[in-house]
Amino acid sequence: MSQQVEQAMFAGGCFWCMVQPFEETPGILSVVSGYSGGHTENPTYEEVCSDTTGHAEVVHITFDPQVFSYEKLLNVYWRQTDPTDAGGQFHDRGESYRPAIFYYTEEQRVKAEASKAELQASGRFDRPIVTEIEPAKPFYPAEDYHQGYHHTNKLRYKMYRKGSGRDAFIEQNWTVNKNKDELKSRLTPLQYEVTQNNATERAFTGEFYDHKEEGLYVDIVSGEPLFSSREKYDSGCGWPSFTKPLKESAVKELTDTSHFMVRTEVRSTEGDSHLGHVFNDGPGPNGLRYCINSASLRFIPRADLEKEGYGEYASWFN
Repeated sequence: MSQQVEQAMFAGGCFWCMVQPFEETPGILSVVSGYSGGHTENPTYEEVCSDTTGHAEVVHITFDPQVFSYEKLLNVYWRQTDPTDAGGQFHDRGESYRPAIFYYTEEQRVKAEASKAELQASGRFDRPIVTEIEPAKPFYPAEDYHQGYHHTNKLRYKMYRKGSGRDAFIEQNWTVNKNKDELKSRLTPLQYEVTQNNATERAFTGEFYDHKEEGLYVDIVSGEPLFSSREKYDSGCGWPSFTKPLKESAVKELTDTSHFMVRTEVRSTEGDSHLGHVFNDGPGPNGLRYCINSASLRFIPRADLEKEGYGEYASWFN
């Protein structure tokens, strides 16, 4: 970790849902829920929700730009929001839920404007990108019970995300746009069948079931980081096994009732690739075993992380 520290601040609707995606990222020193952008000093949650203070719910981030750049923070931010909706986010409506990027420096402003223009030009959305880019105003931390809500109220947090429409929007608009012909041309037949058609490779035949080198395992389709060698262990089952994903938001879990069984399927969040299943017989503190197909993964050796664009994870192996 370098000694350089910067601040960033984003509004993306309910701040409960904006903490986790940043918190799990290397180079992030703190993520605090709070209020900013308005005129009332030291507002309460009730005052902000009344839309009389001018404030929005925000997350204030302290980060090391040498490990995780501001441009990458912006990329994380966009993928949590509907940037075409200025009236709120998903089912949460009103000024306090408006999307905004609050910049602390001229350099941040320039990067935010460029990122916004790039998103508009990408054609991902057929409506204008309306997220405001504003100079940062004083930040007021939210009440203690709002901090780390995804840790302290896990079940309610998951229900809220789903009920608010956030998860459905992200899945519809921010997953990888798949072209079957393109995927078939760059994946092996087994990789395609596993990731796209939920197939399972035969035990003890995959490239990584007995792999012990240090590094990251990323989605073979999208390249998003999923697991690391730090959590990999030999379960004896014949497939790569991990005690947990690299970060909780990297994967999604679905009920799988195929083959006359009830199991929990694991898929990548952005690539929506079938990865494998998770079971409750692991050795870690959570007792989980993520049983993953090698065909779903690409391995990035520790020595190649910087070259491959995953340099922020290099310090995790020190």
